[in-house]
Amino acid sequence: MDIFFIIFTLTAAPFLLILLTFLYVMLKVFTGKSINNPNYAPVIGTVFNQLFHFSYLYDHQSELAKTYKTYRLLGPEESELYTTDVKNIEHVLKTNFHKFSKGKYNQSIITDLFGEGIFAVDGEKWRKQRKLSSFEFSTRVLRDFSCSVFRNNGAKLVKVVSKIVVADRAFDMQDILMRCTLDSIFKVGFGVELNCLEGSSKEGTGFMKAFDDSNELVYWRYVDPFWKLKRLFNVGSEASLKKNIKTLDDFVNNLIKTRRNQLMDHPQQNVKEDILSRFLVESEKDPENMNDKYLRDIILNFMIAGKDTSANTLSWFFYMLCKNPLIQEKVAQEVRQVTSSQDCDLQVEDFMAKITDTELEQMHYLHATLTETLRLYPAVPVDGRSAEEDDVLPDGIRMKKGDGLYYMAYAMGRMPYIWGQDAEEFRPERWLNNGIFQPESPFKFVAFHAGPRICLGKDFAYRQMKILSMALLRFFRFKLDDDTTKVTYRTMFTLHINQGLHLQAIPRTTCSLI
Repeated sequence: MDIFFIIFTLTAAPFLLILLTFLYVMLKVFTGKSINNPNYAPVIGTVFNQLFHFSYLYDHQSELAKTYKTYRLLGPEESELYTTDVKNIEHVLKTNFHKFSKGKYNQSIITDLFGEGIFAVDGEKWRKQRKLSSFEFSTRVLRDFSCSVFRNNGAKLVKVVSKIVVADRAFDMQDILMRCTLDSIFKVGFGVELNCLEGSSKEGTGFMKAFDDSNELVYWRYVDPFWKLKRLFNVGSEASLKKNIKTLDDFVNNLIKTRRNQLMDHPQQNVKEDILSRFLVESEKDPENMNDKYLRDIILNFMIAGKDTSANTLSWFFYMLCKNPLIQEKVAQEVRQVTSSQDCDLQVEDFMAKITDTELEQMHYLHATLTETLRLYPAVPVDGRSAEEDDVLPDGIRMKKGDGLYYMAYAMGRMPYIWGQDAEEFRPERWLNNGIFQPESPFKFVAFHAGPRICLGKDFAYRQMKILSMALLRFFRFKLDDDTTKVTYRTMFTLHINQGLHLQAIPRTTCSLI
């Protein structure tokens, strides 16, 4: 009898632990949430209901937003409000900015990946990084250096696609763009020639995969009630995440060590063009606070801002151009006209040299088309803040201290009450007035955040996207490899195309529109 009792205890204990954990979590979810109080946002379910819609989460949120501009999901610690109300968003991101933060709940989920980087911290830590980063992004040195890097990598990109055309095969545009932007961000950010685009860096490819997988696994925590338990026992998704983060840490720590040694060996060259070198110089003034862990966090935060946003947006951009071939030709025609490159025999290096700040500023239709892409496919589909004290939103809805408010950029782009009855139509012309690009309120178009935390790299991102798209559209026409394949996304912090974007490229052998 004793042996059977022991066996039963050993086998039943894990299930009992899971059951007790679940009951404890559910008790916390439904306790003290003012569920039937009309002063609070209507309750649609719990945060764990999102698990059932996870593969198409942003479209599910869009459907809910057509009925509820602001609604609520119940979580273990707090309520999570989701909104597409422009006035609520301005209230949180600007008007009452000081009353909202990333919040302990969000930080507990993302810190393993983002550490104490600019996307994960508040208060003095955020202000210090913001001030230093703002200075770096505003320097003419970085602007000129980044343009040079983007032009060089744009030329490489054209040559890579040319080889694929010769081989007469389809290719994954998203993968190529990810490699290209990874090369760019490593050169501009860290002074390293990664050569991931040309396939010569296995370490770089491994880093890119570990980074993307970590992004997805960390986001999974928002719908997984057992993630803390899984992390404790190092099983399942948490074991995979831990392995991926070790890959990231090893790669980044080696990068910091190598760059520091280079600066020590050549102290007379301390003023560098790349951002990491400039941070390393700053760290010498405050070594206690700006240690290697601090630099690691800065690098990974810079990675998600510099690689994912541009590559993801360009992937969706080319997808929409393939779905709308007339728009593709209008962009290509603007490229030829602005760069005065009607010559069909123009060499790629000669063409890239034509792309200067003057030309970039004249690309109004391209700018509108990229912006329209971001309206429907924002690089960060959902983002949010946490209330540091009780508050009342402009629509009269109350929030309790600790509640989160998430603004749904993906859903907002599809709302008729924000963009009109053609909200779901891809129409770049909505951004033009007599052919000149006209911006919208950043609280209506929140692809680059808004308020004091508005994206510092907005101009940096547009610059890279314009240069790369101009290079590709000057020399190729693109179409989907299979029109019947449904293109959708991976549910993660940034909007990746699931399973890639498989295209065919056709060389432009004539300068006239077809």
